[in-house]
Amino acid sequence: MKDKALYIDRPMYVDKIMAYVDAPFIKILTGIRRCGKSTMLKIIMDRLHYQKNVPKERIVSFRFDSMLYEDMTAKQMYEELKSKLSENGKTYFFLDEIQEVNGWERVVNSLASDYDVDIYITGSNSRMMSSEISTYLTGRYISFRIYTLSFEEYLTFKGQHTPVENPRTELANYICLGGFPAVHLQSYSSDEVYTIVRDIYNSTVFSDIVRRSQIRKVDQLERIIKFTFHNMGNTFSAKTISDYLKAERRALDNETVYNYLQKLEGAYLLHRCSRYDLRGKEILKTQEKFYLADTSLRYSVLGYQADTYASSLENIVYLELCRRGYRVFVGKTEDGEIDFVAERLNEKIYVQVTQKIESEKTMKREYERLLSVRDNYPKYVLRTDEFAGGNYEGIKTMHVADFLLSGAF
Repeated sequence: MKDKALYIDRPMYVDKIMAYVDAPFIKILTGIRRCGKSTMLKIIMDRLHYQKNVPKERIVSFRFDSMLYEDMTAKQMYEELKSKLSENGKTYFFLDEIQEVNGWERVVNSLASDYDVDIYITGSNSRMMSSEISTYLTGRYISFRIYTLSFEEYLTFKGQHTPVENPRTELANYICLGGFPAVHLQSYSSDEVYTIVRDIYNSTVFSDIVRRSQIRKVDQLERIIKFTFHNMGNTFSAKTISDYLKAERRALDNETVYNYLQKLEGAYLLHRCSRYDLRGKEILKTQEKFYLADTSLRYSVLGYQADTYASSLENIVYLELCRRGYRVFVGKTEDGEIDFVAERLNEKIYVQVTQKIESEKTMKREYERLLSVRDNYPKYVLRTDEFAGGNYEGIKTMHVADFLLSGAF
């Protein structure tokens, strides 16, 4: 396998995508820049050739963020791809960063309708999830959300070039250095890691948001970003940010703030986590939480602060639940909140995340919120300190590292 030393297989995604090989769906891989989408395409191409014996001449790949295609039109794209069609069987197209070409949806729809093809595409911004996809590809595509490296993937990736410590020790490194694959290709210092991550951040903000949306007041956007990064895992609303900016003598109405937040989500920098009223069984539209696509983004933009460790723990647990296919909410109880209520098909789990429990009062608070929920779904308290015993009145206590590596949820 070419460049095998530079990537790992990531079966969490690859196996799911491979299940749809030759199925009549366009496979769309989305996610933040540099999360590994392009590598995923390479792995799938290798599997097609080496495991399914597809000849290399029937596997065609393009990377549309290359300068070669900077001014390419949809018509030119169509003609270029059409010229690569095989005369001896199905053609497998791998089209990387396809959002760079306006009208790409019509191109892939035409190819899928008129020829014997199997199409895989990637993209990094909101245009990959826009209404145009639904308009042109209705019922013809399946989307896969790709995340940065999970903790398990981080340990595997890091282990290819440097010794790996005990998982509980490595957890602190993972939180600070994050899961962008590029920063774990070799042993980088923290400063070198954050230089790489800042480059990813800048290219995402200025290419996927500022340039595409033609935002003129970039300083306003950056202030909103820094507010959301600083308040990662805290509940707030567009009005909260608007009031903050007003206090800073930089007035911005709620609607504009909300639009900026949507753009940050569309570029996959932020994840919105809504609150769910466990008593009323409804999703609440106010005071949501936002989590980052990777914890390293916060440290690369704001610098390291020791008091952010607890919210970073929450962030990595949230992302892991999302990776495993759960829909994740903040659970609102009568007397407080449960960090996460995660649902998947007929499954549900409740999760409290805490850095450490130092008093009887803290223990009572963390466990009683879960005990107040009267159902039989699994409930977890996750922590990073030393503790005795694994259960408390049916609630399972686990170290965060063990939970992230567990196949039990």
